[in-house]
Amino acid sequence: MIEGAASSATSKPDILGLVGERVRGLRAQRGMTRKMLARDSFVSERYLAQLERGQGNISIGLLLKIATALQTTLSRLVRVENSETVEQALVNDFVRHMTPGDQQSALNLLYEHFSTPNRKHRRIALIGMRGAGKTTLGCRLAEHHDLPFIKLSAQIEELAGMSVPEILALTGRSGYRRFEEQALQEALTNNEFCILETGGGIVSDPRMLNIILTSCFVIWVQATPDEHMRRVIEQGDLRPMQANADAMDDLKQILEERTPFYEKAHARLNTTGRDVEQCFKELVDIVVVDKE
Repeated sequence: MIEGAASSATSKPDILGLVGERVRGLRAQRGMTRKMLARDSFVSERYLAQLERGQGNISIGLLLKIATALQTTLSRLVRVENSETVEQALVNDFVRHMTPGDQQSALNLLYEHFSTPNRKHRRIALIGMRGAGKTTLGCRLAEHHDLPFIKLSAQIEELAGMSVPEILALTGRSGYRRFEEQALQEALTNNEFCILETGGGIVSDPRMLNIILTSCFVIWVQATPDEHMRRVIEQGDLRPMQANADAMDDLKQILEERTPFYEKAHARLNTTGRDVEQCFKELVDIVVVDKE
């Protein structure tokens, strides 16, 4: 057996054990006996006993019944992390019962108090899909303000000692995200002032999006799917179209899914149908660097 594979296997969390522990803990919090939970969930006491001991297996359908009886969510029972504070539990439960509109208002209040949307900025982060113009505009903005330009993907490759495609091939998306978070934390720790270009998918991780929003002035550099694709191909990268007749449809879906997260940026710059000079002039007007 490969040594790395062995260590990876032994480091996997005991999912059934964690689920059983959470069911037992929530049942105790609710003041429910196992008989009461069995009655409310329509799951036998014997099955519940096995589940709480981390034994046997359970279907999604039965686990959903148990979660409903415990007045919690399925995601809370099955999450890998086991370090939720009381405060997190209260906030999650409070927000879970809000309407989408009220959730948006609550999130805006949090960002208003803990984010950095003020006019004078120390760190500027450019987010958006590949081909929007982040690198070109970020480099020029850094030169204009005499600040370091940090391309997060380059930092990730330096940390990993390999290219991004190699990282993804060897460690998968989760491994890449670990390198990405480490690179982001190091960039923020080592640079009080900088222009930071992130990868297009960083907004897919709420934790990292919150880190950026609370430590940088964030600008969404946006473009249409056609513009994204055209620019990437003009740069000589034909991979998006190779062996994928649905590449444009995939791109549109990715952009659609990420747009609600990109929209949390403090400002946005649309580069569609505009030349570099036009976009850069607007970017300079958006950013006011505070070096004091």
